[in-house]
Amino acid sequence: MHNVLIVLALLGLAALVNGCAAVSALPVASMMGSPNASTLQIQGQTEVRLQEANFIVSKTNVVGESGGFSLLGILTIVPPKFTKAMNRLYAQAEMQPGRAGTLVNLIIEKNSPYFILFSLPRISVRADVIEFVSKVAPTTRSLPDHCCE
Repeated sequence: MHNVLIVLALLGLAALVNGCAAVSALPVASMMGSPNASTLQIQGQTEVRLQEANFIVSKTNVVGESGGFSLLGILTIVPPKFTKAMNRLYAQAEMQPGRAGTLVNLIIEKNSPYFILFSLPRISVRADVIEFVSKVAPTTRSLPDHCCE
């Protein structure tokens, strides 16, 4: 019990001296569900070579976001959801099954502005939307017969 009181006193001192951001950097914050705590990171990658003129850019800078709420910067009440941000991105991009399109230049940003008693963790996902088109053979113009006589 005495150790718990010491830890709480140190957390209070850190919050008073440096604000709530200092508290979330402490190892105790990861046990309490801080938005900055290490979370599951899934990295999937599909490589698409855009070297040929077989695509068009249909939308640029499409954004999906999800926000949350954290009390004192260490107790996450409502966490931001990556799946919610991606679902909102797909809705904004108007992605549909069966269409030959994909997201490129995907950027995931996590931020959490801290205020005196709370923080607002946010996940933002941004991407460009391209659609693949079938290659059309370049047309050759035929000159009229009477042109170059």
